[in-house]
Amino acid sequence: MKIFITDGSSDSFFTAFFDAYSEKDCIITSCENVQPRFDSVVVRTESDGEKCERVKRGILKYDERALNDVLMTLRSCDSLKEQAAYDYLKRLFERKAPVGKAYNLPEVIIFNEIKDKVGKEIHKMTGFLRFMESKSGAFYAPYAPDNDITDLLMPHFAERFKAEKFVIHDTKRKIAGVYDGRDWIMCYAGEAEIYLSEYEKAFETLWKKYYRAANIKSRPHEKQMKGYMPVRYWKFLPEKHDGG
Repeated sequence: MKIFITDGSSDSFFTAFFDAYSEKDCIITSCENVQPRFDSVVVRTESDGEKCERVKRGILKYDERALNDVLMTLRSCDSLKEQAAYDYLKRLFERKAPVGKAYNLPEVIIFNEIKDKVGKEIHKMTGFLRFMESKSGAFYAPYAPDNDITDLLMPHFAERFKAEKFVIHDTKRKIAGVYDGRDWIMCYAGEAEIYLSEYEKAFETLWKKYYRAANIKSRPHEKQMKGYMPVRYWKFLPEKHDGG
């Protein structure tokens, strides 16, 4: 068996798919900790532009939506994302027709489950993301999403904020989307020290007071809160911080 190790990028995956397509039994993964069998051959895949384009053209030929679906799946934190995408595309190329709704196929079910989790987190973050106003007037939103979705959120918030400047900071991956009121870019971002505006400090204080007043000790509603917002997002909520 051959194990194709990618660098985590979509181009590296498409290159690995091209090289692995004729293999009867193989694994594609970006996980460095994969446990090979005694008879396995490990192949480290570097991106090849020509191979990538050939695979992409083939995908678009058989299903115009499949390319975006694969790119979405590759944003997942799931360690099986590359293998799921490979198995899905292998079936697409074999059938030469869309397979996204072939729910009788295990590989389609697995692929769609991973893809949909990414899509659901993007949707959640359009409502859950909390922006704080800094002293400079720019807005800052730290978060630690399960999946790599920051650049997919940027167009939504650029349209929503229009002329406002803002930063969306993925603290887990140390990357950020920066919008200057007209255009946005992605960049590396390590630890950030943000000085809040007086308005933001006052607003957070009021919000914490409201939360304490609404959260009656004799009738705790932690379970309801968990239903609305997963606990892993709470550290970015001012009402869940002490003080105020």
